[in-house]
Amino acid sequence: MTSLTAVSTYLPKSVPIAELAEESAVDEAQTKRFQRFYGLSAVCRSPHPREDELLLAAASELDALRGQEDRVRYVIQARTFVSSSPDPTSSLRRVAEELGLRRAAVLSVTQQACASGMQAVDTARTLLAADGDPEALALVLTGEKTFTPAARGVPRSNIGGEGAAAVLVRLGGARDGDRILGYACRTHGRFYDDVITGEESPAEFNKVYTGALAEVMRAACEEAGISFDDIDLVIPHNVNTISWRGVSGEVGIPMERIFLDNIPVTGHCFAADPFINYGTAAERGLLRPGAHYLLTAVGLGATFSAMVVQH
Repeated sequence: MTSLTAVSTYLPKSVPIAELAEESAVDEAQTKRFQRFYGLSAVCRSPHPREDELLLAAASELDALRGQEDRVRYVIQARTFVSSSPDPTSSLRRVAEELGLRRAAVLSVTQQACASGMQAVDTARTLLAADGDPEALALVLTGEKTFTPAARGVPRSNIGGEGAAAVLVRLGGARDGDRILGYACRTHGRFYDDVITGEESPAEFNKVYTGALAEVMRAACEEAGISFDDIDLVIPHNVNTISWRGVSGEVGIPMERIFLDNIPVTGHCFAADPFINYGTAAERGLLRPGAHYLLTAVGLGATFSAMVVQH
C-alpha cells in the first residue's frame, strides 16, 4: 500500500485571459469562446521568473517535510515539456539542494506529458517498494513555466497556467496519509504527432477522448474494488469545463460531483492540475475521512490516467 502523506500547492495571482492576447495569440473571438464555452476567465501567472522558484513556492508549504529531509530518497519532477532551461542546468537539483534533501536521488518523468504527475507518483511507489526502507519518502514536484508558445495553450482546448504542487509519498496505510487504492493508465500512441496541437482537425482525438478517459476511470475503480457510486468527488485535470460534460454523461457521475472550481481561475497547470485541485478541495473541507476520490489526467501523445485515493 502506498499513501499520499501530504500535498501542498502554490497558486499565484490569476490574470484575465483577455490580457494575455499578445503572449498567447488569443484574439478577441477566441477569448469569448474560451469564456463562454470552455469556462475559462483567468489563468495563473507566477511572478517567479524561474522554474525552480515556482517549484519551491509549492514545496515550501509542505509542513510534513520539515524534519524529515533525510528520509527523502527520491525527488521526482513530473514534466509536460522535456526541459525549461538549457543544459547542463537543472532546476530540480537546485530545488533539492534548497530543501536540504541531501540523500535524495533526483529524476524527472516526461513521457506522459500532462499525465506525468500520476506517472511520477506511480514511479515513486515502485522505487520505494524496492528501496527496502519502510520509512523512506519520495517527493513529487509538478508545475511549469509557460515559457514557449506551445506551453501557453492548446488551440480550441485550453490556456496554460503557472500553478505548482508538491506531493510527499510513502509506503503505508491509512495512518500514513491518503491511501492509493487504484491506478490505471493507457497510451493511445496514434496521437503521438500533431493531431491535437497542429493544423490538422482534432476530430479523431475528440471522438475517442470521452470513451478513453471513461475507460481508465473505470479501470482505476475496478482495481480499487469500488464503483462510480462510491466516488465522492472526481478531482480532474483543468483543461476546460465543456469536455467534462461529455465524460459526466458517459460515466454517470453528476457534474456536481466533479471538482471544476479551479478551471476559471487557474487555467491548465500541466501535470500539477489534479494535485492542485486535491489541495484546494482539502482546504475547503471537501475531503471526508474514509471517502473515495478519483483523480484524472490526460497528456498529449496521448495518455489517459486515473487514480483512486481514500482520504
